[in-house]
Amino acid sequence: MRLTDARTSRPKERSVSQSEIRLVVPPERGMVDLLGQGDHLLKLIEEQFEAEINVRGNEITISGEPQEAQAVSALFTEMLQLLEAGHTLTPESIDRSIDMLKRGDFSPVKVFSDVILTHRGKTIRPKTAGQKRYVDAIRKNTITFGIGPAGTGKTYLAMAMAVDALKRKEVGRIILTRPAVEAGEKLGYLPGNLFEKVDPYLRPLYDALFDMMDIEKSTSLTERGVIEVAPLAFMRGRTLNDSFVVLDEAQNTSPEQMKMFLTRLGFGSKVVITGDVTQIDLPAGQSGLRQVRDILEGVQDLTFVDLESRDVVRHKLVQHIVTAYSRYDEARQAAAASHATRPDGSHA
Repeated sequence: MRLTDARTSRPKERSVSQSEIRLVVPPERGMVDLLGQGDHLLKLIEEQFEAEINVRGNEITISGEPQEAQAVSALFTEMLQLLEAGHTLTPESIDRSIDMLKRGDFSPVKVFSDVILTHRGKTIRPKTAGQKRYVDAIRKNTITFGIGPAGTGKTYLAMAMAVDALKRKEVGRIILTRPAVEAGEKLGYLPGNLFEKVDPYLRPLYDALFDMMDIEKSTSLTERGVIEVAPLAFMRGRTLNDSFVVLDEAQNTSPEQMKMFLTRLGFGSKVVITGDVTQIDLPAGQSGLRQVRDILEGVQDLTFVDLESRDVVRHKLVQHIVTAYSRYDEARQAAAASHATRPDGSHA
């Protein structure tokens, strides 16, 4: 499919099964904003659909199979609504919009318009259908498990929801925690005071926090105990009331630690647990995150949200890397299962 200009192209014969849809772009919406500089956004759309798109002035004509033409029309309609809402269209947002519409998950406008937090001109919002489901699940449930590969925004969005809840006075404090698994949580063997011992393991949480709140403000709230960043071992024996609690890197919790953490839940609190079951640093089969779904699946006011490679919002290459590793792991597991089974169906 190629870009053609209806002012210079000849009329083409269309199959009776094809349809034509004409869209008129409002004068206040520049075609450059819609189609991109040098039509680079339009070219991206053409690569994804088997339809012919003709542009003449502020009119777009879409020709092709009815379902395909309708899909392109729906995409342009969403793009116009995003522009009207003040969004800037980018190749990334177009890619994600196409994915949402093809899968029938969410309207891109609904996803991109869900603003969680704004700080210093930076807006934090879901960018994929999976992230939108995740954010909605956090709003709806007391306990939410966000499980998926690196780069899907599991921790970042959970922390944004926590900061927003604190600002709205829905909770009285934020507690951010993760297991210091590299040290086996035997922090006494590490040099320095307590802060210096645990800081390397908690630094990613501080980095995300500083991205959502002024350092002076977050430091003041931390000193007052309104925001607490601590290793998982420090949760033992506590009851966490009126708190938004985020457990990060939960794949590195043991089954006992996971049970301990979940039973800390107090009144007026919300808990988000994030992890990637493909990056477990514990002995094989010992992850509490792997086990917890079998135990708690179906419990009310608690849900599991699975994020996928298509929800990765880092460099597009990261999506391909995550997908490649997933296929490799699946093939290895299938080979191992096949090797463990004799030709007669019995196990070795």
